[in-house]
Parts: sequence; structure tokens; C-alpha cells
Amino acid sequence: MRRRIVMSMLAGVILSASTFLGAGPASAAPPADAARPAATPARSADQVAATPRDAPSEAPAGTAADTSAEAPAGTAADAPAEFGTDWHDPLTAAPSVAKPATKSCAVTVAEAQFRDFTPYRGTYTPPSGCGDRWSKVVLRLDGKVKGRQFDRLGYLHIGGVEIFRTSTPEPSPDGIEWFVEKDVTRYSDTFRRGGDVEMLIGNVVDDTYTGVLDVKVTLTFYAQGGAVKSTATPDRVLTLQDGTLTTPRNSERIVAEVYATGSGGGCEEYWYLTVPEPAPYSCKADKGPYREVQIKVDGQLAGIAEPFPTVWTGGWSNPFLWYVIPGPRAFDIKPIEYDLTPYAGLLNDGRPHRIDVSVVGVPAGQTGWSTPVNVLVWQDAKRAHVSGALTEVRAGDVTNSSTYTPGSQERLDTVGGHRLTTVGYVDTSHGRVWTTVRRTLANTSAHHWTDGENTDALQATWTDDETVTVDGRGPVGVRRTHRTYTMDGTTTLAADDRLRTVLTLGDGAAVDETRGGRRTTWSRLDDTYAGDATYTANVPRDQRHAVGTTSERYRLYGSDGCYDRVLVTVQGVLTRDRSDC
Repeated sequence: MRRRIVMSMLAGVILSASTFLGAGPASAAPPADAARPAATPARSADQVAATPRDAPSEAPAGTAADTSAEAPAGTAADAPAEFGTDWHDPLTAAPSVAKPATKSCAVTVAEAQFRDFTPYRGTYTPPSGCGDRWSKVVLRLDGKVKGRQFDRLGYLHIGGVEIFRTSTPEPSPDGIEWFVEKDVTRYSDTFRRGGDVEMLIGNVVDDTYTGVLDVKVTLTFYAQGGAVKSTATPDRVLTLQDGTLTTPRNSERIVAEVYATGSGGGCEEYWYLTVPEPAPYSCKADKGPYREVQIKVDGQLAGIAEPFPTVWTGGWSNPFLWYVIPGPRAFDIKPIEYDLTPYAGLLNDGRPHRIDVSVVGVPAGQTGWSTPVNVLVWQDAKRAHVSGALTEVRAGDVTNSSTYTPGSQERLDTVGGHRLTTVGYVDTSHGRVWTTVRRTLANTSAHHWTDGENTDALQATWTDDETVTVDGRGPVGVRRTHRTYTMDGTTTLAADDRLRTVLTLGDGAAVDETRGGRRTTWSRLDDTYAGDATYTANVPRDQRHAVGTTSERYRLYGSDGCYDRVLVTVQGVLTRDRSDC
């Protein structure tokens, strides 16, 4: 039955990498050599770039913000009529991390070949020769893999702190290489001390899936020098101990970050497609696709956020969409940030406090999300104890409504959202400081599919608006962040088993900071991916006759300058690489 074909494909989008949590390998989007297709629909301060091995290390001169590596591009005429056995190495349009022209010291923190679910373990020693206060710290992962392999999910911990979470590209038979960069200066407190290193990219290697993930991770420390000073970083980076947090008693600002990913197998890999009863669809969730990541302090709601709808490199039934250009954030999974400063007066009592992270919408008793927590703390150097109080927590009701409409084209319309305001103050050495955090979430989606799921489509938008107001240290400071995530795609399996996926993904953010009513800094991010790929399902590789065009445009502009880069690929050949501003 064709329904069975599509349902097995749907199961395929489950990212096998997610089983790094300890379970056995889940079904995943099969790589190009696999006999079956994959299925269905599945930066902020940190910026990531992945470039091919033949790219020069520096871009041509441009604006101050234009620091991306450029890759040699061909033309559409260079592209073959269909995908072959090799293609361009993975890359993204995002800028590489800007690096100061000061003395640098590099430390290798992990070097391993991942064949199974055995973590790499080692030790980290701080660098010598670059001081212990750095202008910037840059993480770089270099990877290579060849043969057949699924996309995999991985993490890197130093001293128990998760500093990086990533997923991997699917390889060609001839092999690919890629790298990822991330600004990790915020973890400087961790890097000033030696500690244990643990890294895992869970993998399965056997007679069929032959790809061994060969990776090396380095940290490069850039010293202060001349006009280059150290970046303002948290004084402490803490992790939870048995689910509890004990902050220094002189904490005056506290931010939690959660690397939330739908993982562990099952339908939470692509939560945005789940449906409630009685809708006849292969992935169920009690209340449909609305998800919200919440953090609580001693059982009281302290923060809410929309999770980013990451699409991994086997997602939406079609690995041919992702061989060169991954979806936004796929290689650098950014943490959700929660400003917990209104809770500082409560947390500063020297006692452990319970911190819980949960995901609204996940069916009771079902696993599927990983939510590791780091806590960043800024301290008042002139006081041993900063007292204060949490004065207000005002939470609205969670809105979560999914309406199923039966028909020749089944349809599920979902509207969800939530509001939260927290207010508190701390009495610091420079006076009483009030912090108000307001956050508003909203999600709308229209999911429609045909009998047998031969056509499966989703249009969805998520918004996450946050305003943080700080009053008490001179003029009132306000930071407003408007995040917008979009997904618009359709997968169709035709009668001749030609499977086509057309998909657009968007990651946007508008940030404005004011002081005393005057705007001091601002930025606008628009990262848009678009793909259209077709292949014949359920046949050997040489009979798939796959074709596909993908593109990404990454635009970032504001008070610090501008950056604008466009990539286009045809049948795995990079045909356009243009930077402009």
C-alpha cells in the first residue's frame, strides 16, 4: 500500500543522531545510497560558518562585518544533469566569526573518530602565553566523512558545561569535509580552569552504513592587545547539581541557557507535524504541534520560549535538499536564553534551588527532548551579598488550540501562545536595580495532507518577543528582541514514486537597545533557506535520477555594519556565491 510506503518514509525523518542520549539508533533519513527515502517535514551572539576545504580563509575586503569565507563558485552550466556520487562540501552563507589581530593560542580539546555511542573523553588545560583574560575565544570543529551515513547529533562538554551542540551533514561516497565556527567567549570562566572533556556524536557503522565521523575540535584564544580589550563575559558559568542551582551570594545578573533539541527518537524529531486524535496522521501528540520550552525556579514559572524548528540534514523526506547547504542552525544549535535576574534576590540566599526545564505539548510519559542547562552569572565585586526580592510573576494561560477538518485533503489548523512577565530587584553596591522581563510567544500553523500522506504540507510561523527593562543604573535601559521563525513546505510522492520536496525556512530577529529613550544599538537578521529537490524513491542509487536546487541568503545589518551573502547550488554544484551590502 502506498500509505505504508509514505509512513515508513515519515518514520525516516527521525534523526538517528538523537540517540546519543543512550538509546539504540532510531530510524533516520536514509543517506543517498540507502534503498529507501527519508521522510516528511522534519544566530544572536553566536555565529557559525561552514566552508568547503578549497575556500580561502578570508573573504575579499568589504564592510567591517563582512568576514565570511568565500567559496569558488561555478555556473549553472557546470552542474550535471542530475546528482552524481560526489558534490560540493557543505557550507553556509552565515559570516565566520570575526577575529582580532592579536596574539592567539590554540588548544585541541577533542580529536576522535565516532563509530558508535562511546563518548570521547579527555582533559582540557588552559593555554599559556595569551593571558587569562581574552578578547575572544573561537571554537572550530573540523569534520570529514565518506560512504553512507545518517545525519547525527552531538555535543561537547568542558568541565561539565555544554559549550557546543551540533548535527552533521550526510556524506557522498567519495567523502566530504566541513567546518563550523562558534564564538564561545561567554564561557571564559570555564576555560580559565582545567577540566574534563566529553564529546559525543552518536553513530552506527556496519556493513551498510559505513561513514565514520572523523572530527577535531580546537579552541583559539585571542589575547588582549592595543585597543583590543577582553569581551564583557559572565563572572561564573554554572551547571545544575542534581537539578539544583546554588548561585554566588553577590549575583546581580543571572541568565540561564538551554540547548533544547527534539531528540531521542519518535515523532518529537519533527514535533511541528504532530496531530491530535482523531486526525488520521502517522504522528500523534495529545494536543497537536504547539511546543514551548519552560524553565521554573522552585516550581514557579520563570521563563518561556519558542523552540527553534530545526530541520536536520535528512529532513523533509529528502537528503538531496541538504548535501551542500544545511538548514538554519543545523550545524550550530543555539541555546534558548532566559533572563532570570528578577529571581536573583531569591537565588542569592546561599541555598540550592530547584531548576526544572519542561516542554509543553509533549505527551505525558513520552521522551524526546534534551534540555541541558548552563547558568551565566555576573557578580557585584564590591559586595559579598546582594539582597533583593522577586516582586511579581504574571503568567497568562497557555493558548493551544488545534482544529481538525476532514476531507479529501485533511487539515489541522493550530494557534498557540503564552505571555509571562517577571519583575524583581537587587540592592547592589551601585544602588537598587529593577529588572522587568516580558515575553510573548505565538505560533500559527496549517498542516494539510492527503490520504496515505502522499502529499504532506505545512505552513507555520513562530514568534518570540522579549523585552528586558533595567532601571536603576543611570538612564533606563531597554532591550527588545523580536524573533520570527518560518516554515513553508510540501512533500509529494507521485504515482511513479518520484518524490519531490519544496521547502522554505526562515530565521529572523530584530534587536533594539535604548538607554534613556535613545537607541544605542540595533540589528536585523534574516536567514532564509529555499530548496526544491526530486528523486525516485525505493530504488538503488544509480536509478534515483535526483535533481535539486538549493539556496540561502543570510542578511545581517545594523549599527555595527552590514553583511549579505547568497549561495545557490544545482545538483550539488555551487553555482553562485555572492557577497554584497
